[in-house]
Amino acid sequence: MEVNAIAKSVRIAPRKARLVIDLIRGKQIKEARAILMFTPKAASPIITKVLNSAVANAVNNFKLSEDSLFVQTCYVNEAARMKRMLPRAKGQGDMIQKRLSHITVVVASKE
Repeated sequence: MEVNAIAKSVRIAPRKARLVIDLIRGKQIKEARAILMFTPKAASPIITKVLNSAVANAVNNFKLSEDSLFVQTCYVNEAARMKRMLPRAKGQGDMIQKRLSHITVVVASKE
């Protein structure tokens, strides 16, 4: 049984979030939470919320045991970009693209 949780349009660059999400792929839930708790990256609390949501979906909606769950797959996709202008010389402007992410965590039962 696979259960997932998705956080859409999260305000963090996908490249930065992938560094953290690669650390928890294939791990038990307790181990993944411990890794995220002690990882000093801005994406850690966001990914922790998505992981906790996936675990809650599995426990409450599908009556799975939290002890038997592990992170089966997790990935980060790029969302739409926010475009902002930065003023430059002679009345011109530079485009700044603030990247957003879609974060997906899929947990599965070992049984």
